[in-house]
Amino acid sequence: MNARKYAAEALGTFWLTFAGCGSAVIAAGFPNVGIGLLGVSLAFGLTVVTMAYAIGHVSGCHLNPAVTVGLAAGGRFPAGQILPYIVAQVVGAVAGAALLYIIARGAPGFDLAGGFASNGYGDHSPGKYSLVSAFLMEVVMTMMFLFIIMGSTHGKAPAGFAPLAIGLGLALIHLVSIPVTNTSVNPARSTGPALFAGGWALGQLWLFWVAPLIGGALGGILYRWLSEEPEGLVTGSQPAE
Repeated sequence: MNARKYAAEALGTFWLTFAGCGSAVIAAGFPNVGIGLLGVSLAFGLTVVTMAYAIGHVSGCHLNPAVTVGLAAGGRFPAGQILPYIVAQVVGAVAGAALLYIIARGAPGFDLAGGFASNGYGDHSPGKYSLVSAFLMEVVMTMMFLFIIMGSTHGKAPAGFAPLAIGLGLALIHLVSIPVTNTSVNPARSTGPALFAGGWALGQLWLFWVAPLIGGALGGILYRWLSEEPEGLVTGSQPAE
C-alpha cells in the first residue's frame, strides 16, 4: 500500500532530522564532551544507515526530496510518486524539528538565535562562505550523493552493503560541507529547522531547495548515462538519505 510507503518516508525523515539536527543542537558543543563536527557528520550518516536497514524494503528510504527527484531522473523511481513522497518527507522533517525544539528549549540559555541547525550562506554560513560557494557546494555534494546511491544500489553492486556506502557517503559530505552551509543536500531537512528559526533561515531556504534538487537530478542523469541498468530492476527500492 502506498500509505505505508508514505508513512515510512515520514518516519524515516523524522528520525534523520531529529537525530541528525539534534546532534548539532544538543550534543555538538556540549561542555567538555561535545561531539563536534566529526560527531555531527557521523550522526547524519548513522541516521541513514539505521533507517535504510529498517525501512528500505518498505519505501526505498529516500528521506530526501533531492533523492526522490534524482532517482526519478535516473530512471529508478516513477515520476507520479514524486510529490507524495516529498510531502511525506517534509511532514516528517517538520515533526522531527518540532520535537527537537520542545526538548532543546528545556535547557537554560537555549536561544533560536544560534540558528537551530539551519542552513545558511553569507553571514549565516558557519565559515561565512558566499551564496555562490554555498550553491556550488550543495549542487556538487548532492550530485555525488545521488551518484553513490545509484551505484551502491545497482543490481551488480555487492548485495547488502548499500546502506553502509550511502551512510558513509553522507558522513563524508558533512565533513566537507558543514563549514560552508551547515550541510543540507536535503530540502526537507533544511525546511524543518528553518520553520522554527524563522527570519534569515526562511529567507535563505530557497537555496537549499533549488541547489539540492538540481544536484540530485544531475547525479541521477549522470549515473544513468554512465552505467547500464540491469533488467528487472525494481523501482523505489533503493535506500537513501
